[in-house]
Amino acid sequence: MKSTVFLGGGRITAALLSGLQLAEYPGPILVFDRHSEKLRQLKRRYGIAVERNLHRAVAQAGLLIVAVRPSSVADLLKEIGALNRALPAVSLAAGIPLAKLQARLGSPVRWARAMPSPLCRRRQGLTALAFSRGFPAKRAVKTLFGKVGMTIELAEPKFDIFTVSYSPSHGYHALATLAQSAEQLGLNRKIALTAAAHALADAIVNWREGDLSLEELLREAATPGGTAAAVMDAMDRAGYRSALTRGLAAGVKRAQKNAMRA
Repeated sequence: MKSTVFLGGGRITAALLSGLQLAEYPGPILVFDRHSEKLRQLKRRYGIAVERNLHRAVAQAGLLIVAVRPSSVADLLKEIGALNRALPAVSLAAGIPLAKLQARLGSPVRWARAMPSPLCRRRQGLTALAFSRGFPAKRAVKTLFGKVGMTIELAEPKFDIFTVSYSPSHGYHALATLAQSAEQLGLNRKIALTAAAHALADAIVNWREGDLSLEELLREAATPGGTAAAVMDAMDRAGYRSALTRGLAAGVKRAQKNAMRA
């Protein structure tokens, strides 16, 4: 039986392996990496097969998942060389379009792109998927990533915008910034983090699991003339929304640079 083969044993591979282990994913999994210690740790922790030889790893693949940094994708695929057998492959590299991936390994290989959240480690992930025309293993790919959280199929031109919008880094950054601001005004760190976490995490869960729209919840939380309304008004006047827009635009620009280098 052919394996799901990960090329690259870094953070996102480890997160996916953790989620798949929790889900009791039954299929055989093999990880290729050049670092023997990294492979030993992954094998010990997740019970998967490992391989340090790239070509032997690819030969065992029924589904190939490229999980290296965008800057490393071109060299990795060049080393593999053109393949003469049909093989579905999935790239986790931000910014690199399907057309460039398709040109690297030859026409028998069909490509998809996936952008999984690190929260897949706890099966609370979100993964965007984009498929090339004629991709032969849509169900298998959706099943794999569906084991570790929600999946969304997107048109590829929307992929970079999703990539810069969905990252848990937004939540961590907001949590750290909100707590630091509360500390500066006089709360100790533990209480500041508790208050900020409630403001962000519990509020979003309430929206997700409740039956009120976001607009209704905003009106409920921010009474005209109240403190919450004053906070939001001051933040908006200080450029809160424009700062977010500029940040996302910078991320999209970086993804486009990744594509140019691939």
